[in-house]
Amino acid sequence: MIPLAAPVAQYRAHAEAIHAAIGRVLESGQYILGGEVAAFEQAFAEYCGGGHAVGVASGTDALILALKALGIGPEDEVITVSHTAVATVAAVLACGATPVLVDVDPIYYTIDAARIEEAITSRSKAIIAVHLYGQAADMDAIAEIARRRGLRLVEDCAQAAGGRYRNRRLGSLGDVGCFSFYPTKNLGAIGDGGLVLSADAKIAARVRRLRQYGWDDNRETHEAGINSRLDPIQAAILRAKLPHLDADNKRRAAIADRYDAAFAHSPLAVPVARREATHVYHLYVVRCDDRDSLREHVGADRIGSAAHYPLPVHCQRGYAEKVVVPKSGLPVTTALADRVLSLPIYPELSDAEVDRVVASVCRYRQL
Repeated sequence: MIPLAAPVAQYRAHAEAIHAAIGRVLESGQYILGGEVAAFEQAFAEYCGGGHAVGVASGTDALILALKALGIGPEDEVITVSHTAVATVAAVLACGATPVLVDVDPIYYTIDAARIEEAITSRSKAIIAVHLYGQAADMDAIAEIARRRGLRLVEDCAQAAGGRYRNRRLGSLGDVGCFSFYPTKNLGAIGDGGLVLSADAKIAARVRRLRQYGWDDNRETHEAGINSRLDPIQAAILRAKLPHLDADNKRRAAIADRYDAAFAHSPLAVPVARREATHVYHLYVVRCDDRDSLREHVGADRIGSAAHYPLPVHCQRGYAEKVVVPKSGLPVTTALADRVLSLPIYPELSDAEVDRVVASVCRYRQL
């Protein structure tokens, strides 16, 4: 079986360093925050080109705490997309704010900057630009709108660790960048984890307080917070894996190149990478009209696949009644939900396994 993702393969590739990192934490006796978390925060900030990094318990918490640190709360609106992981929208609701959802563009599948202006109201306070599948959003256009309209800009980098836009690391272009270290991510923990990155020391300091009840260094509170601390074992594991992230992303891109070449003359629409950005291929997503049949076919060949995402957030119970969508709907988002399919792509995927995926897809397309 070729799985869609294989975090255990990543563990095995770095097992010696991971075990050493875990052992170091266990021997330290420091099991909450401490030196390991601080060391990873510093290493990750340096990797991203500077700024201040704050480790938290998950990517969802990174978004929640970032929004709260920016002063987003009840009566505010946050503009983002429906074609994303539910966490993006859930984080807005967790702050008491209203998600205002706009469509994605039909080529890159990221937020359509041309649709943002029409969604802005007097209550708008921020834009969350989701770098989906490892693909950067149109940051030039989005940042210009945010500056001109006085909105905060949050980068959802959960699927794009290591990516670049105009030679700057994703996460360093907005007011804050939010990362997930879920095990299947490009930089994955062995458990949950997240991080907030900001060039603004005051924003980072507020996130640091909010992640631990609102405490300052004297354990005195100035506002209510939550308990969302990056575990030191996960921080140590992530620091051990961070030096390999660029090489891992390069391998993902090489696999994507092989898929692109193999499917170039097929009816499949392959991913289109922005010329001004570096796609890190968290997912390799093709588009086809017979998605479910193709998924069934590759599954019969023991190849994993998935639809990201088969049900847009604005169509899901518990969210549909709490979000705002344009009167014209979200036609691109709706069309993608029925047509996109993710194929296996991860650094440990062998050339022979890539060939198997290609052969299976090509056999189907020849039927």
